[in-house]
Amino acid sequence: MPNIRSAAKRIRSDAKKRAKNLAVLSELKSLSKKLAQLGAEPEKAKAVAESLVARYDRAVTKGVIPSGRADRRKSRIALFLAKLKKK
Repeated sequence: MPNIRSAAKRIRSDAKKRAKNLAVLSELKSLSKKLAQLGAEPEKAKAVAESLVARYDRAVTKGVIPSGRADRRKSRIALFLAKLKKK
């Protein structure tokens, strides 16, 4: 237990931030899994992919994930959609 009042407040605020960040990461994972399951339906997959890319951009602006990780994953989403188009 911290002795300084500001340290106690910092612990509380960090816990709130962690909960929000975990919620965002969980949502990104869920959408990624949903996209992977929609491999047979290109129209629905495209809609989910657009939503997922927007969520990645928002996560970067909020500081939840680094921009390089988001860029890499968005690139992989684009490759996945391109493979769906070829089929």
